[in-house]
Amino acid sequence: MGYSIDFSNRHVFVAGGTSGINLGIAKGFAEAGARLSVLSRSQEKVDAAVETLSAIGQKAMGYSADVRDYEGVERALTTAHREQGDIDVLISGAAGNFPAAFLDMSPNGFRAVVDIDLIGTFHVLRVGHQFLKKPGASVINISAPQAYVAAPLQAHVCAAKAGVDMLTRVLALEWGEQGIRVNSLVPGPIEQTEGMARLAPTPEILDAVRESVPAKRLGQAQDIAQAALALASPLCEYINGAIIPVDGGWSLIGFGDMMRNMTTIYEQIRRK
Repeated sequence: MGYSIDFSNRHVFVAGGTSGINLGIAKGFAEAGARLSVLSRSQEKVDAAVETLSAIGQKAMGYSADVRDYEGVERALTTAHREQGDIDVLISGAAGNFPAAFLDMSPNGFRAVVDIDLIGTFHVLRVGHQFLKKPGASVINISAPQAYVAAPLQAHVCAAKAGVDMLTRVLALEWGEQGIRVNSLVPGPIEQTEGMARLAPTPEILDAVRESVPAKRLGQAQDIAQAALALASPLCEYINGAIIPVDGGWSLIGFGDMMRNMTTIYEQIRRK
């Protein structure tokens, strides 16, 4: 076949690409030769990410905007397109999370996660479509196991990410004839990320999570980056509308001990 994962002269835009899993994805594409554009609320994080990515490979640009702000996302994507050209790979990865029982969750708290995860994804994809390379572009949404595995203390994330996965399926249908593929990657428990720190706040819970993964290890940001590189490459050019777990088999068994332990810790904190 002769295919290789080479993104030289390709433009990759990563919403949320200044920290955690999404920065890991951006680094992977930079190492593969891509031009990078990253988006984040924090100008400080944007500047740091651009410096890191520029040191790895090709040109990197950064833009500060909140994915909840449609006009801000529009300005950022418009500028990125003007400065770096058509977008070959568009990744929507901004996310919010905090553990809370449903009846302890404020309307603002629920809305904040839905706005970042679901509405933010809508904004990025709605604005980004006009700048995508047609045919040939790949859109990747970063989802979560909560989209299809019910978890206590995670009603907001479960609802928001389920919506993201359904957007993925709908847009795969609507945009497929334009030569645009739309898929979701679903990271499992990824070590040294803000989300994992919130859901496994003690060494004991972290060890329980590690043992609950069939692969018997926590994931690394590099695991998600490698999956994104493969999915966006010609190696996967017939994959469209897929929801792909990258979790060592973890979603096959649910959240298990981690969420039971987390629920106990949450109740202890709430009583104080």
